[in-house]
Amino acid sequence: SMKIGQIVYSKAGRDKGYALAVIAISPKGIFAVDGKKRPLERPKFKNLKHLVVTDYCLKGEEYRSNKALRSSLKGYQSKNDEF
Repeated sequence: SMKIGQIVYSKAGRDKGYALAVIAISPKGIFAVDGKKRPLERPKFKNLKHLVVTDYCLKGEEYRSNKALRSSLKGYQSKNDEF
């Protein structure tokens, strides 16, 4: 099951292949942010079927601000085309 702070990759849309952090969960999907194109103030709704879910989970301080979020996600950005 999904958790707040979990890292997911987008399989579809303009953010395809990007690592995002889950900040809210709804019955139809999740709201994700990356601190850059998707700041904490403007989360993007993503359908679960458009996501690759990872086992990685950020800790609270890793997404307390957009700057913290950007540096936390840096190591997770996908450099390949597996999507």
